[in-house]
Amino acid sequence: MFYTDGKLQYPVRVEKADPLFARALQQAIGGIEGEIRVAMQYFFQACGARGNSKFRDMLMNTATEELGHIEMLATAVALNLEGAPLSEKEAVAADPVSSMVLGGINMKNILSSGLSAMPVDSDGVPFDMSHVYASGNIAADMTANVAAEATGRTLAVRLYNMTNDAGMKDMLSFLIARDTMHQNQWLAALEELGGPQGVFPIPNSFPQDLENQEFSYAFLGFQEAGVEPLAGRWSEGESIDGKGRFAAMPMKPLGQKPDLGPARPDSGAQTEQM
Repeated sequence: MFYTDGKLQYPVRVEKADPLFARALQQAIGGIEGEIRVAMQYFFQACGARGNSKFRDMLMNTATEELGHIEMLATAVALNLEGAPLSEKEAVAADPVSSMVLGGINMKNILSSGLSAMPVDSDGVPFDMSHVYASGNIAADMTANVAAEATGRTLAVRLYNMTNDAGMKDMLSFLIARDTMHQNQWLAALEELGGPQGVFPIPNSFPQDLENQEFSYAFLGFQEAGVEPLAGRWSEGESIDGKGRFAAMPMKPLGQKPDLGPARPDSGAQTEQM
């Protein structure tokens, strides 16, 4: 069950409306790095979480928080759109809508939503859930969540640097801070699950003696000359999971040239293929 009291999670104010910045903010709503993505990702991870219920509780709480972030950003988009036209464009087009279009506003925000936010990215492409990762494996999900928050924080920082509006900077500084917490939160969950040596390789329920262990910790190089790849932490020393040692080696073809045989007579192939 979800509850709302009608108030924003954090204050949203716009000192000078900027329709072009409203378009940029849409990326933080419906972009692949945006809040719809993480809200749905954490929600579906929570719905499928098995084992200790505290992980489900944590995920559902954070999913609910992200819904509040969507509300904040949608409010910010609407407030930035209300200020049309852009002052720099007033001399170019007296009509407010024409001026906004010249200023770079997404037409969907005019034609489809009446100057309100939409579940789309900055180009007007709807978010289609294809970047929602909920695997049913708690360690895999926590690892995916670290990446989601890292790209989300990167986007928020870029938006922060795009605006001089004090209100927008204040809102974004809050969202950036929450991204900091969430990155650490998911890493803390991985630590509680056992850290790198406890959870990796994922899934840790599969016996490693059933995998081809010759390649378990080998960094493969595919340089045409057959030389070893440049050395790095990933190619020498103990593996991060503590279960092996890294090594580097040039990869040679181990399989045969594929031969699929003749095509089926009813497959529409040329006679030369049969």
